[in-house]
Amino acid sequence: MTASSEAHFKRQYKAHLKHLRLKGLQPKTIEAYARAIRRIGEYFDHQIDDLSEAQLLDYFTDLLESHSWSAVKLDLYGLKFFYTHVLRKPWEEIDLVKPPKGQRLPDILTVAEVQALIQGTYTLSYQVFFFTLYSLGLRLGEGLSLRVGDIDAVRQRVHVRDAKGNKDRLVPLPRATLELLRRFWRVHRHPQLLFPNRRGGLQAAAQARTPLDRGGVQLAMRKVIESRGIKKRSPRTVFAIASPRT
Repeated sequence: MTASSEAHFKRQYKAHLKHLRLKGLQPKTIEAYARAIRRIGEYFDHQIDDLSEAQLLDYFTDLLESHSWSAVKLDLYGLKFFYTHVLRKPWEEIDLVKPPKGQRLPDILTVAEVQALIQGTYTLSYQVFFFTLYSLGLRLGEGLSLRVGDIDAVRQRVHVRDAKGNKDRLVPLPRATLELLRRFWRVHRHPQLLFPNRRGGLQAAAQARTPLDRGGVQLAMRKVIESRGIKKRSPRTVFAIASPRT
């Protein structure tokens, strides 16, 4: 690889990032598509303007040796985005990548497991957060993004913003959840965030600039799962817990 080809790739990669952000994609999707181009660039010595079918066959075959089908699909979609928006080349669907069809049922917590999970959580912010996820049927990111203004006590509903597919949705607000959130807010009194970051302790919670740390939430969940003997594939699947409304 020459210095000029590396510089050319860096310019293209920056353009790729700009297009990803301008398309309003979710942060996880942006990172996945950006990682795809970095990985493909490294594999082909940063020369990816005109990859042949044979080259792509080699790449995805090697990738599947060390990564999941999910990673293979994301790299394919990321490369397609790169060709379409950065290179401005027509993307011809290449009949190479066909993940096996199958459907896995999520690990759904039973009512008893939910009770054990919440009762086994001794940090107040995490305990309220887990109960809110369960009672509203929210994903982890949706719960972390909740703001005080999203709670509509009059209409008994919650405005979930930028949910899956960049769409907003409204979910019913159980009375028990509303009362719990009210009591919890009186503890931290943040004017905007429903679950403010707890790095600075209780006294600093009202001035926090970010919500609870995702990694901290996941670690707390993992510890409770292990301590309570909840048999699920991974802590991540627990966040798909079914709402009692369903």
